[in-house]
Amino acid sequence: MLILASNSPRRKEILELMGLEFKIIPAKNETEIPNNIPIKKGVEKVAFLKAQEVFEKNKNATVIGADTVVVLEDEILGKPKNKKDAFSMLKKLSGKEHQVITGVAIISKEKIKVFFEKATVLFAELTENEINQYISTNEPMDKAGSYAVQGIGAKFVKKINGDFYTVMGLPCQRLYEELKKF
Repeated sequence: MLILASNSPRRKEILELMGLEFKIIPAKNETEIPNNIPIKKGVEKVAFLKAQEVFEKNKNATVIGADTVVVLEDEILGKPKNKKDAFSMLKKLSGKEHQVITGVAIISKEKIKVFFEKATVLFAELTENEINQYISTNEPMDKAGSYAVQGIGAKFVKKINGDFYTVMGLPCQRLYEELKKF
């Protein structure tokens, strides 16, 4: 049995696109990336802790945990606290390249695999009016970096270098390759 340790509709959609049968049992503990470790190791650690929490109660399953962060100039842009925070993040991203890093952990009785994938995203220049209109849709409010690449926010993305699905929250091709080894 395959379990996704996440309530993310985007991660669910990606696993469905892959044609996998799975259950969703979200990890309950929200874990932040520790400040004292590199971001890439941090997303791997958070993904592992989510997968481990669910695996502890489902020892006969293979569990997938994931964590995605948006990084601009070594600053993690998490989910916005409010509309003002979302505005600030989108203003910072305007006209700039940033990285989206997704850490993934796969845990089964036999083996553990933890990895990350990174994509670089170039945002268009945004006017304050565009940012305010986007925030008024509420789409940015539960998204890392305050945007959804698979939603309305797609119109701000000029270019992606890397796996689109990494930006969406789960690196599809790499995950597929790793799951074949389980």
